[in-house]
Amino acid sequence: MSKRGGQQMNVIKYPQKEEWDELLKRPVMNVDTLRETVCRVLDDVKTGGDRAVMAYEKQFDHVELERLAVTEEEMDEAERLVSPELKDALRLAHDNIGKFHASQRFETTKVEVRPGVTCWQKAVPIERVGLYIPGGTAPLFSTVLMLATPAKIAGCREIVLCTPPGRDGKVHPAILCAARVAGVNRIFKAGGVQAIGAMAYGTESVPKVYKIFGPGNQYVMAAKQQVSLHDVAIDMPAGPSEVEVLADAGSNPVFVAADLLSQAEHGVDSQVLLVTTDEALVGKVQDEVERQLAALPRKEIAEQALAHSKLVVVRDMDEALELTNRYAPEHLIIETADYMQAAERVVNAGSVFLGSYTPESAGDYASGTNHTLPTNGYATAYSGVNLDSYHRKITFQELTPQGVRAIGPAVELMAAGEHLDAHRNAMTVRLESIKTEMK
Repeated sequence: MSKRGGQQMNVIKYPQKEEWDELLKRPVMNVDTLRETVCRVLDDVKTGGDRAVMAYEKQFDHVELERLAVTEEEMDEAERLVSPELKDALRLAHDNIGKFHASQRFETTKVEVRPGVTCWQKAVPIERVGLYIPGGTAPLFSTVLMLATPAKIAGCREIVLCTPPGRDGKVHPAILCAARVAGVNRIFKAGGVQAIGAMAYGTESVPKVYKIFGPGNQYVMAAKQQVSLHDVAIDMPAGPSEVEVLADAGSNPVFVAADLLSQAEHGVDSQVLLVTTDEALVGKVQDEVERQLAALPRKEIAEQALAHSKLVVVRDMDEALELTNRYAPEHLIIETADYMQAAERVVNAGSVFLGSYTPESAGDYASGTNHTLPTNGYATAYSGVNLDSYHRKITFQELTPQGVRAIGPAVELMAAGEHLDAHRNAMTVRLESIKTEMK
């Protein structure tokens, strides 16, 4: 471990492969300890509706509400409070996010797998989706754009948004402004577990949705997991946000330090990992982190995140990429000289940022890619939010008499082999009918 100034960073040099699993472990988030509280709140919301949600808003967010819905007057007020410059930035980001996600539209293709047997898929939008936008230490108005923009492009009929109000009973104006830019239908003042319950079960005010999207603290994550067991789909499992920076001898330590800090300021449980082939870079990065950290308003949060950061020195780029794919980071920044070649070998990551001039913050806000991504190693199996996240794929098939003759005997044999005689018979009666018609 190396210590500079007031902040500690863990340096690991040339770890053996048998040490990697231990090295790459995330801090365990045990939601079992939260389950009793989460289940109680969810049950209360399920039975008590708006009244229960408002009671929990008073208890957890320290605000007394007369109604949950955001009014048109509040939306107009938010428009007046947000600066023209920020509105322009929101529109630019929305436009880029829209272009990128529109390019993901699914094209239906009919396939004749055998003469007379035609199959195809159709992408159908989820009719009603719920978006959760955290409040807390940072109003994530960018997440409104990331979740609502593809929902709108997908054709979701109703987009419901829940976000906690401040103690004045109002939602942050930039969140409301972003919601209007992105085309959100209905907005409600509700945070935490009570918001997830409201969207999962429905209340007098909040409609029940079919799928819930969005990040949140450990209580929100536990609530999403709980309601997904029986009541509603969710976007993905998620935990604290994380970044890995992959660097070599030519990497700019100022850029690398800035990237590590941009992740560390998210929250005290944020994950920060540097993997480098150059031992000399580590000291330079530590010095830069110390210098840049001193000027950050969220210095204390970043310091706590950096305390469990890891700066790992490996032997070569082959080892660096093997370690990276084992870690499966949510965000991966490749700041190496041969970044395009390295990128080709990445198989496990949520979103990848290439070259010295592509910080994670570009994707977090305005490049167009989505910032709602799998964490905690789930990038081995999950994608980030994309246009498909808001669709269901329905399959269709059509058989003509020629098609029945082409696959009917195989269906009969397979059904008989599974001892499902009614399945076999459904095909047999058609084959016999065709034979009769041909006589």
